[in-house]
Amino acid sequence: MIEIKNISKTFGDRLVVDDVSFTFEQGKTNLIIGESGSGKTTIMKLMVGLHEIDKGQVLYDGQNFPTLGIKEKQEIRKKIGMLFQGGALFDSQTLEENVRFPLDMFTDMTKEEKLDRVNFCLDKVQLTNRNNLYPGELSGGMKKRAALARAIANSPRYLFCDEPNSGLDPKTSIVIDNLIQSLTHEFDITTIVITHDMNSVIEIGQKILYIYKGKPWWTGTNKEILKTTNAELLDFVFASGFMKEIYSAVKDR
Repeated sequence: MIEIKNISKTFGDRLVVDDVSFTFEQGKTNLIIGESGSGKTTIMKLMVGLHEIDKGQVLYDGQNFPTLGIKEKQEIRKKIGMLFQGGALFDSQTLEENVRFPLDMFTDMTKEEKLDRVNFCLDKVQLTNRNNLYPGELSGGMKKRAALARAIANSPRYLFCDEPNSGLDPKTSIVIDNLIQSLTHEFDITTIVITHDMNSVIEIGQKILYIYKGKPWWTGTNKEILKTTNAELLDFVFASGFMKEIYSAVKDR
């Protein structure tokens, strides 16, 4: 479980994150949603220490991350898996080498143990026996699945996914959503997904934090969002005509 309590961040004279609190539950897909520039990605960066918070707390299972020493922070970072928006695979390395990278960095596994783990992770994301392919030989969806395999290689306790469906077609996006959700449940991970994809919100949004102009504007579930009366959230939802059809179909149930 990760808790953020009253976190704020200012860049220059601009308040980007304004007194945000939320609990990200273990074993669930926790989503942060909002328009571009709303502050959701900054919140993620504050949580993993890429930005220093101005005030507030970021608690990893009760430990306040910003106040920890270097060694203590390193121990928590070892438990974090990251799925970056662009995948961030190393183009000069094979899939096997990419997925093995965090194992080389953070474990004392033998070569055989690392290979077993790599194969296990590639199998989980439906890339069995693709070890020797390079990122340049993969489709966009395969790259995201390979990046997800790398993100779970070190058996993370916490998984951060930044716009995991960016640039993907709707069918492939569903595959990625389902993989993220199934891995979260199977391994009891605290998963945080940053997204503005309403299809993902409806499919996997077990806990949702909606950020509006840096402020925590609404919280709920994927079922509750379809019956919201929050005006700003409705504007965000209705940006997709597909979502308007769904909302109209369920609002009176």
